[in-house]
Amino acid sequence: MMKQARILLSRSLCDRSKSLLEEKVRATTLRGFASWSGSSASRGGFSGQKDAAKPSGRVFAPYAIFKGKAALSVEPVLPTFTEIDSGNLRIERRGSLRMTFMPSSGERKYDSGQKQLFSLSPTEVGSLISMGSKDSSEFFHDPSMKSSNAGQVRKTLSIKPHADGSGYFFSLSVVNNILNTNDRFVVPVTTAEFAVMKAAFSFALPHIMGWDRVIDQVGTGTQKTTSQHLTTGPQHIEQEWDK
Repeated sequence: MMKQARILLSRSLCDRSKSLLEEKVRATTLRGFASWSGSSASRGGFSGQKDAAKPSGRVFAPYAIFKGKAALSVEPVLPTFTEIDSGNLRIERRGSLRMTFMPSSGERKYDSGQKQLFSLSPTEVGSLISMGSKDSSEFFHDPSMKSSNAGQVRKTLSIKPHADGSGYFFSLSVVNNILNTNDRFVVPVTTAEFAVMKAAFSFALPHIMGWDRVIDQVGTGTQKTTSQHLTTGPQHIEQEWDK
């Protein structure tokens, strides 16, 4: 009997120790999860407050391609609207996809002071999106059109496929007879980089046309007028015709 009692007591103590150990492990795990969640929330991963916060200024998210002799970055420029009767909006200036070319000034360095801009219209964006692996495109711009300097600055953007089908050459030529300068930039773009550009351009196209605003007002039954779309904001957005 005494031997059986000792066995039962030993099992009871063992079960109790095991239970205490499991509770300790569980508590440690919960503390670790809470700590991880807290740190994630502090980084904005689970914080509703941060997710709800809106940026106070413009958002910059260009797609940039850096190569040996020059760099190319692309970003959308939203259209601007003007208010007409009864609070309605009418598009004042259509948006574009602004391409910025910068020459190399050293190893992994680029001269922003010598940059040149070329803004693609919605139709030109459509031409680029529809390009196949062996297609070429060429666009001509006169930034001083409808001014006294018309014809003095000529910009030519050429997109031609590589001979081996591995990508494209993006070439920008800018002839400025006013400053007596002739700039040329050539940026090789891989097939993967071009695929990213085409996907991003397809996404941005209705936004630079202002159609997202039209669809939004139809879906909600209201016409929203936010200052973000009415004007370019306090910061000046550099356009191609400013160069």
